[in-house]
Amino acid sequence: MTLAATAVPHGFLSPTGVEIAFLLVGLVTFGAALVTVTTRQLVHAALWLVVTLGGLAVEYLLLTAEFIAWVQVLIYVGSVVVLLLFGLMLTRAPIGRSPDADSGNRWAALTVAAAAAAALVWVVVDAFRATWIDLDGEPAGTTRVTGESLFQNWVLPFEALSVLLLAALVGAIVLSRKAKADATATASPRTPDPDGAAGRPTGAGSPDRARRAAEADQEGVR
Repeated sequence: MTLAATAVPHGFLSPTGVEIAFLLVGLVTFGAALVTVTTRQLVHAALWLVVTLGGLAVEYLLLTAEFIAWVQVLIYVGSVVVLLLFGLMLTRAPIGRSPDADSGNRWAALTVAAAAAAALVWVVVDAFRATWIDLDGEPAGTTRVTGESLFQNWVLPFEALSVLLLAALVGAIVLSRKAKADATATASPRTPDPDGAAGRPTGAGSPDRARRAAEADQEGVR
């Protein structure tokens, strides 16, 4: 005796296990994102950012977009967050609570974030209103499918984005070197005069500095 399989219609009132997992992971990711932007400890913000980006990777996996999920893990979690942590360590950022982490524009930032979120939700819902992803079927976001779609239909925007990122990188290097040169040119450290007169610059021709350099050379010879 053979039982005919009856198709169960999809709907919001009859979610599947994958859809429930997607909702739960989304709530955790949303909470981690809120903690990231509200905490005053920079290291904690970076660690919560790892949770947020990891949650997004799990969401991509649940949407059968495995290529985007692994790109999210390798580039954002594995590179951007590690670079951020190295930047915090090299700049000797405060480990505990930092008052500088709050600019005082919380309400303005909240208004802009709410407006951007509302616009994004409206655009996505309006564009994919009649689209339904079969999460239990054949994966539609594999590396092969994504590569074919990217380099056949979106190759020109992809290359334009690459050139834009390269230009931004070169611009950042030029601006940083210019700022460093300006800071070096405007800095003029001075030492107080023993007689109470105005200080004199401690340049390369300063007698005190020359004397200290000679003493250092003598210690090196010894």
